[in-house]
Amino acid sequence: MEGSALTSHDAQRRRRSSDRQAPEAAAQPCGCGAERLEPLIAGYQRFRATEWPRERERFELTAEQGQRPHSLVIACSDSRVDPQMIFGAGPGELFVIRNVASLVPPYEKDAAHHGTSAAIEFAVRILGVGRILVLGHQMCGGIGVLLDEGAAGEFDFAGRWMDLARAARHAGDGLDSPEARRTACEQAAVRLSLANLLTFPWLAEAVREGKLSLHGGYFDIQHARLLILGDDDEFVAAEAL
Repeated sequence: MEGSALTSHDAQRRRRSSDRQAPEAAAQPCGCGAERLEPLIAGYQRFRATEWPRERERFELTAEQGQRPHSLVIACSDSRVDPQMIFGAGPGELFVIRNVASLVPPYEKDAAHHGTSAAIEFAVRILGVGRILVLGHQMCGGIGVLLDEGAAGEFDFAGRWMDLARAARHAGDGLDSPEARRTACEQAAVRLSLANLLTFPWLAEAVREGKLSLHGGYFDIQHARLLILGDDDEFVAAEAL
């Protein structure tokens, strides 16, 4: 009788343990070989054949002396908006942060993980960049999520992230076309991120001391045109500055 009870107890314990275990078909890192990386390997080979010979000296210099970027660019992760390409920058010139919709969260010193804030701190307090450009862009998918209130709940993270820009949601109210309303929201999000940058105390101090300047930009993907936020708080063509 005692043995039967013990066996039953062990069986129940094993079932409970099994219920807590991960599914047998849990995802594992893929070791499928280089064929899955073909587009990336091909791009790397083009880089080695063309860019590397031109930039070899600069790569070697930055490897020896460390990086000394002159600017921090906070840009969107959108694959069409590459700061290094837009600004014709070489290795070591730009420190780039890319996230959905180029957003800067307000300063929060707590126990959470703050990837964008950590990168801003690294650029300002360690690398000593002289300027920060927040670069928004046309047809931003993150702004699309922000404007479509029903879309936010479909995502695990994107909706919550875009909540950082909720104050920009109605920037285009009253404008005639959906495109104009979206552009107004995209540009308002840039202004909001610039305001959030000034909530970082050591960053605001650097601005007050003239060691750092803040700028807003907007990239028109279709026409490859860059707009810069002027002193009048309006975006103007970079060529007009």
